[in-house]
Amino acid sequence: MPRIGLCQLTSDTDPGANLRLLAERTAAAAAEGARVVVFPEASMARFGVKLAPLAEPLDGPWAKAVSAIADEHDVLVVAGMFTPADEGRVHNTLLVTGLGQHRGYHKIHLYDAFGFRESDTVAPGGEPATITVDGTVLGLATCYDLRFPALFQALADDGAAAVLVPASWGAGDGKREQWELLVRARALDSGCWVLACGQADPAATGTEVNPKAPTGIGHSIVADGFGRVRGRLGAAPELLVVDVDPDLAEQARGATGVLANRRL
Repeated sequence: MPRIGLCQLTSDTDPGANLRLLAERTAAAAAEGARVVVFPEASMARFGVKLAPLAEPLDGPWAKAVSAIADEHDVLVVAGMFTPADEGRVHNTLLVTGLGQHRGYHKIHLYDAFGFRESDTVAPGGEPATITVDGTVLGLATCYDLRFPALFQALADDGAAAVLVPASWGAGDGKREQWELLVRARALDSGCWVLACGQADPAATGTEVNPKAPTGIGHSIVADGFGRVRGRLGAAPELLVVDVDPDLAEQARGATGVLANRRL
């Protein structure tokens, strides 16, 4: 039963400053017994700045520094960064590092919605991804991926008991309600725990950000496979630590039949 820490924060525009923040928050989560420490999408640098000049490969200095932080605390760290892609774009990548692992997941579904066009600067990924920690399979998804139930069901088919969803959710009328609804719906769709870790609301700390960019609303949330909320945060930077029971995912799937009874 892995203990997972969600570190809700507001990223800076400086990757170096964000490394210091990741080190501090990883230490805090590890001190509470977390085996997996999850940070939001765009932890390397928040949206609203040019991403291509910041992008680094998974074997670059930023990712290596995060790996060293994970190794220091004997945890797996999952954090959003940007890696180079073709044609001057970047990949919106989840860095997964620690416990002998070092890899990335490229966000599949790009946020061309609500007046924002992520695909102008970001290239899509194409492959779902899972990782295994202490015998428990964890799926990976990023922010806008949350709107696509087939991805979560594919991760469940691949053995995931839980899905980690780093995000930088866009603000706006009804967006917080959609965020919670989608987290709980994807949990029910797949029978997985869904652990959604968002960027904190910049207004909660008086941080000035690009008003046109999706820079977070906070309200990180955890739902189990029955759609029940098992933990949530407010708008400000904060830490949420949750114990994930993989057996409950199997119980949820058996009760709802959502995977076994699919016909399309």
